[in-house]
Formats: sequence, C-alpha cells, structure tokens
Amino acid sequence: MTNRLASCSCGKLTVSTRGEPSRVSICHCLACQRRTGSVFAAQARFPADAVIIEGPSSEYVRVGDEGTAARFHFCPDCGCTVYYLPQAFPDVVTIPVGAFADPDFPPPHVSVYEGRKHRWVGLPDDIEHFD
Repeated sequence: MTNRLASCSCGKLTVSTRGEPSRVSICHCLACQRRTGSVFAAQARFPADAVIIEGPSSEYVRVGDEGTAARFHFCPDCGCTVYYLPQAFPDVVTIPVGAFADPDFPPPHVSVYEGRKHRWVGLPDDIEHFD
C-alpha cells in the first residue's frame, strides 16, 4: 500500500495518506487560480478514513459556483493550503498535489472549468475535459 506525506512549507501542518487517490484532477476556475497563485489547481481526493491530519490549521470557507462550500485548511504560520473538505463529498479529504512535493505523483484524469483555462495551457488528450 502506498503511503504519502503532504505538508506546508514550514512542516507544521501535515497530512498522511494511505493508498492511492480516488481522483486526481485539475481545476481552471478563477477561485482556484487566485487561491493557488497559478493558472490552475491540481488536487487529489482521498477517502477520509485513509487520511491523518496533524498540526494546527486556519480555515477559510468558500462557496463554489454550484452552491456548496469547501473548507480550506492552511498553515497559520506559512500560509500554505494543505487540505480542504468539500461539502459535496463529506467523506473525502482533498489535498493539493503540490503539497506532496512528489514528481512521481499520479497524473490528473479530469480537467474542469476549461472555459476559464488560460489559452496557452496544454493538457493531455487522454483526460476527461469539462467546461
């Protein structure tokens, strides 16, 4: 079984995962662009019972385009978002792929909000594409 560790920059907030993610996706929505400071966000979903969260976090709640909230947890010291809890999927913990700092992490299979994708971003042909 695969075990992974995600953390903030200073290492005070960590998430340990057991097993493979149930979904790896990228999101091009404007909120994710602002939250990450990048042109899209990459995230991995894990079943909540396969995740151990350690360390202090601050929380920011955002209501998405579909009307459901996500509770973003970030380190109160360095500010990095390490995980979030989507209201639409109550038994899931979602973790930004970059928090794992693992170049061998599984690739995304889904791309959402592509209507807001930067035109110069190229994506693999074999992933699902949603506007």
